[in-house]
Amino acid sequence: MKILTVVGARPQFIKAAAVSRELRKKHTEIIVHTGQHYDTNMSEIFFDELDIPAPDYNLGVGSGTHAFQTAQMMMGIEKLLISQKPDYLLVYGDTNSTLAGALAASKLLIPVIHVEAGLRSFNMNMPEEQNRILTDRISEYLFCPTQTAVDNLKRENITKGVYNVGDVMCDAVHYYAAKAESYDKKHIFSKLKALNGDIPHIDKWYLATVHRAENTDNDEKIYQILAAFERFDEHVIFPVHPRTKKQAVEAVAKNGFRNTVLVEPIGYLEMLFLAKHALKIITDSGGLQKEAYILKTPCVTVRDQTEWIETLNSNMNILAKTDADDIYDKTFNTKIDFDNHINYYGNGDAAVKICKYIN
Repeated sequence: MKILTVVGARPQFIKAAAVSRELRKKHTEIIVHTGQHYDTNMSEIFFDELDIPAPDYNLGVGSGTHAFQTAQMMMGIEKLLISQKPDYLLVYGDTNSTLAGALAASKLLIPVIHVEAGLRSFNMNMPEEQNRILTDRISEYLFCPTQTAVDNLKRENITKGVYNVGDVMCDAVHYYAAKAESYDKKHIFSKLKALNGDIPHIDKWYLATVHRAENTDNDEKIYQILAAFERFDEHVIFPVHPRTKKQAVEAVAKNGFRNTVLVEPIGYLEMLFLAKHALKIITDSGGLQKEAYILKTPCVTVRDQTEWIETLNSNMNILAKTDADDIYDKTFNTKIDFDNHINYYGNGDAAVKICKYIN
């Protein structure tokens, strides 16, 4: 059986690492990289360090408006679908690459496999929410990471082809965490490339990422986040997404912030190490808040809602407004019940289950 897999963003490379490893034991897979994430530190490094097969095609779409990006991807994917004639198209998550692949395949009556189906933030202002809902509507196989995701689809009258297989990100965390632990702190810190001066001596740290439009659409929000970090009792290591780089560097310089260490994006293994050993994680990333939960690292999510509601169990993850006082308060004044941490995301065998269902 021939399966054409579409990826384009950092989290999708990680998910593909888990699924492709199993998929290729029985099936032929063609990997198409849309180029949505095209920076070397956001793209190529993941294929190298995670041993993901090199993409067979790279569309090189790059950045642009949602409409431009999605349209360019659809045109490129459509050509490949016509020439390659796959039995299925497989997409991950909720990016523009996800929607573009699903739409192009659906128009050609090629069945769509959606890995990480059924997630809902119930905020239609989020592009990701629009992408995931539309993709779910036109997918034949909907592989859900949790029972909550299955229930979300049921409320929308989507029940055919729905399977709760667990989370492929959980597969990746379990598989690569051991490798990440083979590194020591000195090795990890040697990989960090600072954007605001030299890397200071750090024994303990907080880890932060910010990239969503709701937090990067104006300078005041970036200021509020960095102002909160300035009050933390240890340094904050902040791998900066290209979308946030200019604002973050300028805000640090303009306000004389010294507690936030801005660094270039880092590889997945380094990220896992920093996340596992962080005092806490502060993020707006869907993937990182879930990884934090799996690694049992407390997390503060700077958003009004989360699609990963299970992470809120026992205050392992807590939502905060984009406000310095609220971020600080949630980080330091939240009581966490580690004893009641529940495994919601499976046992690291989601990819195996997915491959059993595809036929």
